[in-house]
Order: sequence, then structure tokens, then C-alpha cells
Amino acid sequence: MEYTKQQILLTNTQKSFDELLILIDSLPPKKRNLSIETIERDKNFRDVLMHLYEWHAMLERWYREGMDGDIPEMPAPGFKWRYLYQLNMQIWQQYQDVKLVHAIKKLKLSHNRIMRLMEIHNDEEIFTKKYYKWTKTSNLYSYFAANTVDHYNWAIKKCEKIAEAIEGKTTH
Repeated sequence: MEYTKQQILLTNTQKSFDELLILIDSLPPKKRNLSIETIERDKNFRDVLMHLYEWHAMLERWYREGMDGDIPEMPAPGFKWRYLYQLNMQIWQQYQDVKLVHAIKKLKLSHNRIMRLMEIHNDEEIFTKKYYKWTKTSNLYSYFAANTVDHYNWAIKKCEKIAEAIEGKTTH
């Protein structure tokens, strides 16, 4: 049986998403909420998950506006791509009061919404460059992959570092 490129995208996306959640679940519950000391932006699992969640939300907005015939403001209103650092810091600050359990719930819901968007398109719609006006010279795949499987793989690496640092901490 041959798989479509869309099916491969969906499978790889779900596999990476599951791997991310399994990684977080692999730590004892009391350690999952710990933050690590780092100069990097993301200091705990919540930070990483809410980053993913917010990028899902941006993708959903781009998609909705684009499919409605508009050209979405990317990456976010008031931000150009060259200001990603500032945008990501704003996202980080916005979610500092969110509990990990809520971050996981929010991310699972947004992940499922994005998966449904990917499911309703065929290979031609997903992989043909300039198929939709709003994707400009690119294709839907580049938007879907950047905000799901590629981002999940980044998150896995980030969470592995966080997990290693947490497990290395001595508990009293």
C-alpha cells in the first residue's frame, strides 16, 4: 500500500507529538513543573508547550484569513519575521501563569485542530507551491510542517535538555 504525502505528514506529525508528550510523562509528576536555570527563554516544559500552542494559534489565524481571501499579517500583527525574538519573548511572558496541566490540555486541543486542517487537504493542495494566494511563493506544507512536526522535533530536543537538567538536580 502506498501512502500519500499527506498521510506521511500526518503520521510523522502525530508520532513527534506523541513522543513529546511521552517524554514529559517520563518524569515523575512532582518534577514535571520544575524550572531549570538557563539563559535560554524556555526554562520548563510549560514554556515549550505554550510556545507551540501559540504558534498553532498563529497558523490557525493565517489559515482562516488566507482561506477567506485575505493576506494574513505574518507572523503576528505588529511583527515582521525579523522580530521573531521579540515575538517569542512576548509569547513566553504571556503564559507565565499557566499551569503545565493546562498547557498540555491547550496544546492537545490545538494539535487536534491543526491535524484536522491537514486532513481536509489533498496532496496537490498541500504540496503545490502558490496553490493558495496567501502562501505566496510557498505551499501549505511549509506552514503545516513548520508549525507541527518540525516544531515538535525542536520541542523534543528542548524538553530533553530540560528533563536532563531536572533529573540531574538533587532533591532534598
